[in-house]
Amino acid sequence: MITAEQLQEAREIVYAGMGPTLQTPWPLLQEHLGVEVWVKHENHTPTGAFKVRGGLVLMARRARAGLTNGIISATRGNHGQSLPFAARQYNIRVTIVVPKGNSTEKNQAMQALGATLVEHGEDFNEAFDHALQLSKERQLDLIGSFIPELVHGVATYGAELFEAAGELDTVYVPVGMGSGICSLIGVRDLMGLKTKIVGVVSTNANAYALSFRSGAAIATNSADTFADGLAVRIPHPQALEVILQGAERIIEVSDEQIARAMRLYFTHTHNIAEGAGAAALAGLISEREKMQGKRAGVILTGGNIDMDLYQKVLAKGL
Repeated sequence: MITAEQLQEAREIVYAGMGPTLQTPWPLLQEHLGVEVWVKHENHTPTGAFKVRGGLVLMARRARAGLTNGIISATRGNHGQSLPFAARQYNIRVTIVVPKGNSTEKNQAMQALGATLVEHGEDFNEAFDHALQLSKERQLDLIGSFIPELVHGVATYGAELFEAAGELDTVYVPVGMGSGICSLIGVRDLMGLKTKIVGVVSTNANAYALSFRSGAAIATNSADTFADGLAVRIPHPQALEVILQGAERIIEVSDEQIARAMRLYFTHTHNIAEGAGAAALAGLISEREKMQGKRAGVILTGGNIDMDLYQKVLAKGL
């Protein structure tokens, strides 16, 4: 997925736009789980999520190639913030299609960064189909959520984690479209580490788990989870190929397990995690027995959650 040269180029681009994020072992999490837990804090990026790394690399490469025409993409929010954040320095117009009922605060953030927002469809996949149609009608370049430039940018967080923590036994990472887990697999292999990579999905959006177990892509009819970054019905074929070759397993956690992990992040680290951002910790908690005495990493992919929903989670109302 990534060469040493591509990773170095990505780091130069990313660090021109933001600094590295924190990774640290939290004592209270270790005490609670019996596991040395290194948290990679992608909730500390300028947009509050890991996606900004990929956006920076994509836009820099497009600008170098003279591709400064408008772009369009579909997202539930974090990808849609990364693109306008990175595009504004090149005066590239960005249109984002989100499904109906999307996070109000994520929608506001995308618009504040300069994106033109379009609401369409009931979920991510319907929004993406509409983005494809609009790209032809409006002559905009369609940007998917899983393309090499995005994976290369996201890979920089894996490099930061492994350089600081060394060879962890296992790293847990949430799986949406797949850029996060595939970038970790690529960096792990590039650095010659034996760390196991475990993907985490919601039981209500488990297309990647079903696909991993069967060895072939399986789509689901719905992706009904409050963890919107995990709400994917159709696996990306290229991402699935990398995951099948390089991941240890894909595990499922319930929305209630994710909510408990969000509360644990708040009480034990005083960090805000959105649903998808807490999924990795929920996955580790579900496997705490087999991980006793070992060293684990969890990717806190983002902290962008609407206040009303977060208050409900903290009040144990989910």
